[in-house]
Amino acid sequence: MSKKILITGASSGFGLGAAIELARRGHAVVATAETWPQVRSLRDEAAHAGVTLEVIKLNLLDDADLARAATYDPDVLVLNSGIMESGSVVDIPMARVRESFEVNVFRHIELAQGIVPKMVARQCGKVVWVSSMGGIMVIPFIGIYCATKHAIEAIAGAMRTELAPFGVKVATINPGLFGTGFNDTGAESHVQWYDAKTAVVPMPDFSAPLSAQSDPKEMIDAMVDIIPAEDHLYRTMRPFETIDAAKQWQETEWTQQA
Repeated sequence: MSKKILITGASSGFGLGAAIELARRGHAVVATAETWPQVRSLRDEAAHAGVTLEVIKLNLLDDADLARAATYDPDVLVLNSGIMESGSVVDIPMARVRESFEVNVFRHIELAQGIVPKMVARQCGKVVWVSSMGGIMVIPFIGIYCATKHAIEAIAGAMRTELAPFGVKVATINPGLFGTGFNDTGAESHVQWYDAKTAVVPMPDFSAPLSAQSDPKEMIDAMVDIIPAEDHLYRTMRPFETIDAAKQWQETEWTQQA
């Protein structure tokens, strides 16, 4: 059955791939992009793919954009937009920390508070939070990003229990290391403020992990399957080998020394 699906952060990466393919499968997709040039580019992408998307501007830090997005009433709300800032916890500027939480966490909660009451009123709907492997594990030098994703895990878990009596489902999507460009951008972000001469903790070279990223199609395919589905696992993590790594990490947290 066709679903109405609103996806934040659909101008690139997983959001773009999922929006295009969900529309191709007959779903009514509202895809958001942060800037007007991205809105126009996303419309062009849809036209080139031969699918119909409703594209709206949503800069999560813009109150007017957020208020407009909250007027929609989708069957499924996919909270996908996000930013990654690199830097050690003791060095990263607090402005970058606050912006990371505003975009990844607080503004998405605000959007959910605008849309989910409509789902509760009709006793059906679904919220899908795009978390990360970093919502389960902790990766040094992107600790603030991981912190936002850990917050999302807690929020999604609470929402799942709180909304279940009203027929509203909640799920998470937890990508591993995929070559969408997102990780590359995050790994470079610290160069805008980092000074090796004054930094408390030297930044490492991210070249090795960035050179071993997986094909994002694996994650997009999984997203396209679960977003409109009626029954699926609460957490969807890809690549599959990342699931074992995440479980091993959780076990290690009970045995490692301070």
